[in-house]
Amino acid sequence: MEKIIQKSAFPQWLKSLQAFKIFLPKRASYGWELSSNHELQEIPEDYTYPVVPPKKLIFPQEEIFFEFEQNPEDGIKLKEILPEAEQQVIFGVRPCDGRAVKAMDLVFGGTYEDPYYWRRRRQTVLVGLACSQPPSENCFCLSVEGSPSSEEGLDILLTDLGDRYFVKAITEQGKSLLSAASSLFSEPGTRDREAREKIHLEAEKKIKRHLPSARELPERIKAIFDSDFWDEESLNCLRCGICTYLCPTCHCFDINDETKSLAPLKGRRVRTWDTCQFPDFTMHSSGHNPRPDRASRLRQRLSHKFLYFILLFDRFQCVGCGRCVTLCPVGIDIIEVLTRARNHGA
Repeated sequence: MEKIIQKSAFPQWLKSLQAFKIFLPKRASYGWELSSNHELQEIPEDYTYPVVPPKKLIFPQEEIFFEFEQNPEDGIKLKEILPEAEQQVIFGVRPCDGRAVKAMDLVFGGTYEDPYYWRRRRQTVLVGLACSQPPSENCFCLSVEGSPSSEEGLDILLTDLGDRYFVKAITEQGKSLLSAASSLFSEPGTRDREAREKIHLEAEKKIKRHLPSARELPERIKAIFDSDFWDEESLNCLRCGICTYLCPTCHCFDINDETKSLAPLKGRRVRTWDTCQFPDFTMHSSGHNPRPDRASRLRQRLSHKFLYFILLFDRFQCVGCGRCVTLCPVGIDIIEVLTRARNHGA
């Protein structure tokens, strides 16, 4: 389903979606964020992408699995805490972040479905915004089989045509959002279609960063697995975790029991984000750590995205958003590291 909506009618469309919790881009002190502030009525013209990716709204940084209580009379009681049954629409999802959610679906789906993740995922509609300009100077989505106008993982893709949006509903969920305010939409004409196509093609030409022959990386990473290459590349790493916490596809987590009181015993089991870049991420109870240094942890992160995920799902886990390059406090550049990895010892 393809439609046109004038930007002047956009607030009316939002009003028709009051059954949903609506997230829109909002400028924050650290960049852009996705906010449910009800005063927001549009996607700002200078919007780039959110610093914290949309994964946070589906896979939150902290969530309670269950609460527990133990007392002599009743023994142990468990109370499961499932996410609220709340529908949400996220506007302004960049195509790379849409592809990232698709990658997360593969991780939390399959043979066993994570009920906490899917409870939110199935109630979330992703309204993408095609890139007419690269959101970051470090975008490299083309190198990992994406594009500035990719529809993968999205329910709707908007293309900004100046005073109007070209709206393509991709899924049934997306179509239902258009049906909620059908009178606001019109049929696209030849001029609209030509303008959209031109914007999509021009956006690809504007991407400056590239990772040539990325499909060769799995074999190259395996070939240098035990090389001192990783020691050299990881020297500057601060182990801060920014590259993984702000990555739209990183999904590692820890599970802990938090005790509120001892008499009677009360507490909760909590899942929180974790990162393979922390020294104690792989620490065993015996005291042994199979990844004791920065080199082995850097190798793990890049192997996960450019080797293991390809072996499992035949796709990159990296979507080329460039956040880890732009936001790394010491300037570690994944594109440069992988380029050197591909050429190392060749």
